[in-house]
Amino acid sequence: MQNRLPTEERQAEIVAAALRLARDSSPVTITTGDIAAAIGITQGAVFKHFPTKDAIWLAAMSWVREQLLHRLDEAVRTQVSAVAALDAVFRAHVAFLIAHPGVPRIIFHELQQPNDSAVKQEVRALLQPYRQLLLGLFAAGVKTGQLPAALDQEAAATLFVGIVQGLVIQSLLAGRPAAMKSQADGVFALYLHGIGATP
Repeated sequence: MQNRLPTEERQAEIVAAALRLARDSSPVTITTGDIAAAIGITQGAVFKHFPTKDAIWLAAMSWVREQLLHRLDEAVRTQVSAVAALDAVFRAHVAFLIAHPGVPRIIFHELQQPNDSAVKQEVRALLQPYRQLLLGLFAAGVKTGQLPAALDQEAAATLFVGIVQGLVIQSLLAGRPAAMKSQADGVFALYLHGIGATP
């Protein structure tokens, strides 16, 4: 068994283990015992930090929201044009999902549940600032002439997120998350063409 860690470190370790396990298993089949065994602690130690398994998934989605939004913001800051920033955001999102393939499994599992939940609320809390980031880039692109003035920016934001989701679903079906990377270039080039982007 591992030595004791400060609460925040142990919670982070539990969340990371849950995300790793979700790479290969449905969240519904992952038990707190599985999570405990993955990091070498007792099941009781898991419950000391999280009252339920749902609380672990909620913490995992909170981590995803914070980490992904941070990476997207970082990607935008390094670019000098709106279209380049859109490209960087797309690639950062794809890279994040390749690095954490358990994330889509958690989201898709949760979306199948009939009732609203705290985890679904976390997903919405991620999508709202994500869309605002995209809308800001579209507006900047229109202003500089890289994007057409008639662009339906709301639809373009929906399609942007949708192409990432499409890549994720296909990679899950194929069992090869890294396959998203090889398909990303062609898909995004087609997207830019579709919204009338110019370099």
